[in-house]
Amino acid sequence: MTLPPVDPHLEALRHSDKPPLRDDFRFAASKIAVFQYLTVVIFVILVSAFWRLQVQNPQFYDERAVANSVKSVPIPGPRGRILDREGRVIVDNHASFSLRLARELLKEGHLKPIAQGLDLDYDDLVARARRYRHRPKYEALPLKEELTPLDLAFVDSHRDFFPELFTIDSQRRVYPQNGMLAHVLGYTGEITEAQLDQPEFARYDQGAVIGQFGVEQQYNDVLMGQDGQRQVIVDNTGQVRQQLKEKPAVPGKDLKLTIDLDLQAVAELSLEGRNGAVVALDPRNGEVLAMLSHPAFDPNKFAVRIRAADWKEIRDNPDKPMLNRAIQAQQAPGSTFKPTVALAALESGTIDEQFSVHCAGGASFYGDYHRCHLKGGHGTVTLHRGIVQSCDVYFYTVGNMLGIDKIAYYADLVGFGHKTGIDLPNEKEGTVPSTQWAMRNYHRKWYAGETISVAIGQGPVTVTPLQLARAIGGIAMGGVWQQPHLVQTAKVDKPVTWSLDPVHVKDVVDGMYGVVNEWGTGAQAQIPGLQVCGKTGTAQVESSGLAKATGGVASQPNAWFVGFAPCYAPEIVVAAIWDHGAEGPYVAPIVRDILKAYFDKKTRLTMLQQQQSAEAARLATISRLDLPGPPGPR
Repeated sequence: MTLPPVDPHLEALRHSDKPPLRDDFRFAASKIAVFQYLTVVIFVILVSAFWRLQVQNPQFYDERAVANSVKSVPIPGPRGRILDREGRVIVDNHASFSLRLARELLKEGHLKPIAQGLDLDYDDLVARARRYRHRPKYEALPLKEELTPLDLAFVDSHRDFFPELFTIDSQRRVYPQNGMLAHVLGYTGEITEAQLDQPEFARYDQGAVIGQFGVEQQYNDVLMGQDGQRQVIVDNTGQVRQQLKEKPAVPGKDLKLTIDLDLQAVAELSLEGRNGAVVALDPRNGEVLAMLSHPAFDPNKFAVRIRAADWKEIRDNPDKPMLNRAIQAQQAPGSTFKPTVALAALESGTIDEQFSVHCAGGASFYGDYHRCHLKGGHGTVTLHRGIVQSCDVYFYTVGNMLGIDKIAYYADLVGFGHKTGIDLPNEKEGTVPSTQWAMRNYHRKWYAGETISVAIGQGPVTVTPLQLARAIGGIAMGGVWQQPHLVQTAKVDKPVTWSLDPVHVKDVVDGMYGVVNEWGTGAQAQIPGLQVCGKTGTAQVESSGLAKATGGVASQPNAWFVGFAPCYAPEIVVAAIWDHGAEGPYVAPIVRDILKAYFDKKTRLTMLQQQQSAEAARLATISRLDLPGPPGPR
């Protein structure tokens, strides 16, 4: 019988002195036990989680699930319209689309192609996304506020690639073309980071569009609407599948200005092509009938976010188109300041209307020779002729007799040296020098020789066109200065009143009547059949001596004209300045055109009212007599 072969490993184990290796089996068993315990722990965790989810807090997790599929889409509240005094629309809104970015779906790598496709600055987009990092994820990032047809096409064609993009309906501002009323209306724009840090803007969120300039800024709370909300169900790509409910937006209130579009159009055309400003004011109540500043800017470029290239062009323009010259240009008034000096001399008893001065073309004061604008001189001049012919020597003499503090007192009285209080932001106050002013600003005394230049509206005295219109209008009203305002419902202070001597007021007004109607310096402002009063002003912006010292040529003086009508019951006063316009008489036609447009329109309205009254009376007569009226429609 043959035996099977012997396994050498068993044979070696049989003859070995060592025990069997049972530890190998024990190690394997311990690993199996650990795995079993771990399985039990995981099972317990899953069961407890299921318990919390389905039994303990089902409502909480249901809401979380719904929140992932239900989104709130904002419905921007449209801003109120801006109207002129007759209810004609100046600023309106137009339907548009805004683009938002759902940050919970955002992938960092998508920002660059999105910026390229929408013509956005990539670095700016990244910076905006970073600013939103600490905000709740459900807050969408405003991406672009005014979508062009190309933008819409890009978004529609890339919905599968960029599910984080979604559009919302919006309303955007439409402003008049060619910068008309730009400085009055202002513009809207996205709220800035600096504004968000200020307490008065605490109720606005990042991305909000608010008034940033002009009336839009001043009356932002009135014009701004309240946003609504639309709840929608979205799929896993963020696309809207169903609308649930909607809270409608509340539009802002309309704002009616005191501006007359007809006068504004005439003023714009009259100053076209020239840098300067025009203000037309009703001195009886302070309503601003027209206001413009040239050069202007296009508010439509600012409607949401201005392009960097457009802003650079405006910012670098040496003519400063963002400056509202009507309320911010602080310029020497030149001879338009002389009626105020004349009133000060009469009211203070320094002179009477018969006081005379001989003008030989100039006069010496305190060792300096001061020339008159008329090289050959005016001869013997009284107050009336001094205003009509704008004799500098006469007012040098009167100003020297008054002294700087009396001039400052009456200049302050008529409104120079402080803001008018118009309902526009960033108004400037101008400068009225005095002995205290010199000490406060330059820590020195005022020298009497300096008063000579101030008396003719030169030197450190500066005014704005609005201040000049209000000052002259108040004098013509016999000592009543109303607070200028642009909105019909604006809250205004009580007028400043002063019991001026009516004889003195008449002396000044008679002189300004002569400026226009007695072949004075403002003869070009004459309007047949209308009593127009006015005053020219030619104000140096750089002395010839200074220009020669610096090796240059003196700039042309600024040209001023201020006028009102009728002379003894004024309804409108207009002040105009033409930067570097050489001489005041060149500006007189601008004021004349506006005055004429005002009274021509008034005449047409009066005739229309008379015709309507006559027609109403005729119909009433027919009704009383029981006569057949005109045949009706068949």
